[in-house]
Parts: sequence; structure tokens; C-alpha cells
Amino acid sequence: MRVIVIGASGTIGKAISEELEKNHEVIRAGRNGLDVVVDITSVDSIKSMYERIGKVDAVVSATGSAHFGSISELTPELNEIGINSKLKGQINLVLLGMDYINDGGSFTLTTGIIMDDPILQGASAAMANGGVKAFVKSAAIEMPRGIRINSVSPNVLQESLDKYGEFLRAFRILCHVN
Repeated sequence: MRVIVIGASGTIGKAISEELEKNHEVIRAGRNGLDVVVDITSVDSIKSMYERIGKVDAVVSATGSAHFGSISELTPELNEIGINSKLKGQINLVLLGMDYINDGGSFTLTTGIIMDDPILQGASAAMANGGVKAFVKSAAIEMPRGIRINSVSPNVLQESLDKYGEFLRAFRILCHVN
């Protein structure tokens, strides 16, 4: 299979890429280059990525930013981070990728545990994750050509504790990626 992993330089994306590379051709995409540069907040960048790589059997998104902060400090501009990246960015990977995914192919988008288990300072991120989940559930019943779409909701990883630990203290550490 030919698989593109978007967000391949991140903690989860790197682990996904390393595992898939054992049995598949993996194209690693992200802001930081890797095999292909893509900014998921830009429709033109997503289009360019797909034009460059051509047809694929699977698209895996392990990317998307969102603002973490108290509701009293949340502004429309800060809220747009999650809307433009985590929500619209991942949805646009699907919408723009429909012409590049092979029949019977698969889209996998990433949400997050806080969508179902709220945390302090996580309202904006939970909203974006919930929107992705709702899109996937609805899109799944009408995907053409045998194409599948799913979302995954990982817990906090050991490697992510430095970045998210203060927000996710109550959650169990899921695993150690190596």
C-alpha cells in the first residue's frame, strides 16, 4: 500500500510512520518538510501536496493544532487556531484528497481524548476534536467507491507529557512509543 502520513514529524505521526514503513510505502508530510511539505491550514498547500504525490491507498492525519487556555482568556482569534487547523485542516485533507485516493482507500483522522473527557483549559481543543468526530461519523455513511473514513482518539503519550502534561494530569499515560 502507498500511504501518506501527515504530521509525520510529531510524536504520534512519527510512531505511525515507523510502524507502517515495515510493510508499506510511506510518504511523510508535514510543516517541517520530510518527504513533502504541507500546511493543513492552507487549501492551496493541501492541493499542492496531493498533486505532487499523486494517487495513494491511505491518508493518515496525525496533525492539527488547537489552543489550550481558560475560557475567560479564549478569544475568537485563539479559537480559530483549532477551527482552521484541527477541524478544517483535517476535513480539507479528505475533501481535497477524494480525487487522489484509490478505490477502497482509507482516510484516518485524529481527534483527542478531551473531546469526550473534558479538562480545564481544553474547551477550544475539545470543540475542534468533536467537530472532526462528527464529520467522520456523517461522512462514513456516504463515502463513494468503497472508500473508508475513521477517526482515532489517542490518550496522552509518555513522549507528550512535557508539552501537554499540565493540562492532562488526570489521564493515564497510554504507552511509551519506541
